[in-house]
Amino acid sequence: MAFQEVSYRPAFGRTLAVSTVVVCAFGVIALFWGDAASAIRYVWPIILVAVVAWALFWRPSLRMQEHGVTVVNVFRTFFIPWPAIRAIDTRYSLTIHTSRGKVPVWATPAPGRHRAFGLSAKDFEGVGTSARGEHESLRPSDALSTPSGNLAQAIRGHWESLSAAGAFARGEDPEAQTVTWHYGTITAIAVLAAATAIGLLV
Repeated sequence: MAFQEVSYRPAFGRTLAVSTVVVCAFGVIALFWGDAASAIRYVWPIILVAVVAWALFWRPSLRMQEHGVTVVNVFRTFFIPWPAIRAIDTRYSLTIHTSRGKVPVWATPAPGRHRAFGLSAKDFEGVGTSARGEHESLRPSDALSTPSGNLAQAIRGHWESLSAAGAFARGEDPEAQTVTWHYGTITAIAVLAAATAIGLLV
């Protein structure tokens, strides 16, 4: 069977990002409409909020590919080849443990307390054995009806299948796992934060 890529970006996050950016855009327009001179001074915190909302809620995503998993977080993008994975955890968010350390997936936080109370045994049917802790215990975030549990099971299932088929017999290529910093986002936030401080304090 051909491998099928899986891409995930939370719909709620996208909605929140778009809503925030739209509100900020109206705020910028209102500032310049009222007093263009003072707008140049006070517009920066509004733009900063829009950029942070985009970075926090729109950018994070996860893509499961044939040769590995790509995790896009706020400030960094990780590419994790399948042989580099050591374990998949969902304690606080979906977290992939690799030969170089932990990679949290910002796009899939663990479900809240109210969501956890609504779970039943059926939500955990089909969860892989490697997800189970001491005494066969499972966390609410392992439930297949939650984004964290569903994606964790998809990654875990393919990873376990590859391992069982002997795909990792040759070991891991130490150069295959990569980390890319989002320097543009970091610079933009730093510059806007400085402009905000100057505009409000000077």
